[in-house]
This record gives sequence, C-alpha cells and structure tokens, in this order.
Amino acid sequence: MYHRLSLWIARLARLTAYAGGLSLMAVIALTCVSIAGRALDGLGFGPIPGDIELVEFGIGFAVFSAMPYAQFARAHARVDLFKPLLGQTINRLLDLIGDLFLLGFSALIAWRLWLGMIDKGAYHETSFILQIPVVWGYRAAMATCVVAVIVALFSVLRSTRALLLPPSMPHSTET
Repeated sequence: MYHRLSLWIARLARLTAYAGGLSLMAVIALTCVSIAGRALDGLGFGPIPGDIELVEFGIGFAVFSAMPYAQFARAHARVDLFKPLLGQTINRLLDLIGDLFLLGFSALIAWRLWLGMIDKGAYHETSFILQIPVVWGYRAAMATCVVAVIVALFSVLRSTRALLLPPSMPHSTET
C-alpha cells in the first residue's frame, strides 16, 4: 500500500515539475522571439505585446510547479553540517521535523493563495496590457500548491515511517 502511494505521489510531483518545465521553456521562447522582434524593429517587426505579463504568469507557474517535486526528492536547500555526527535516529527525527515545517509552510502558502485567488476573482482584476484575468494565474498556482501540500503530507508520512520502522525491516526503505 505504501509503495503504491509513493509511486502515485512521485508521478504527481513529476507531472507538475514537467508542467513547470514546459512553462519555463515557453517563457524562454517567448522572450527570445520578443527580443529578436525588438532587434528587428526597423524591419517592421517588434516586441510581442504584453510579453512581460506573459513572462510573469509563466515564471510564477514554473516556480509553484517545482515545489512538489523538490519536496518529494528532498531537494530543498538543507544544511547538513552536523548530520554525519548524529545517529540515524536523530537524523530521521530531524527529517520529520523538517517535513512538518514544510507541510505547515505549504499549507500556509496554499491558504494565502486561496484568499488571494478569491479576492482577484471577486474584483475581476486583469493584467494591464493583455487584459488577462489575474485570477487565472492564481488558479494555476493554486492547483500546483495543492499538489505541494499533498506531497508534503506524504513526506511527513514517509519520515514518520522511517523513524518508527527499524532499518532491518524490508518496508523501511524510501521510494
């Protein structure tokens, strides 16, 4: 059961990371085309209108999309200065504390993002040039933030399991 849950969470985290990567590649392509348009302005070309707004939306989505995979892969910035000096049990306890902290942080971000999304939707705020509803960006970020909370919940389960199960048991390995 745990193994199947781990595989499902890994796929979900990877899927959001891929979506963020595609968003980032689209932003790069958009930026290159817009800069080339600026350079060729004398030939009748020009920058893409609203390119900065599209970059803001795309980068925001890419950042939020990276959070679930970073949490699953334990790729967040860590200071492991004392880790070699401490025993496995203490290190597992510290991993659990860190995962609990990141769960709380992810939940806090999701809650505040939810409130911002409701606010932007109620006031029908749009971007300046393209008039894109700002709530769309909030909705996209909210979807990936929900995935981040799910992955953070799983990470707490994974750390708790690693702390409570002795290393000799076959189910104590992380997936």
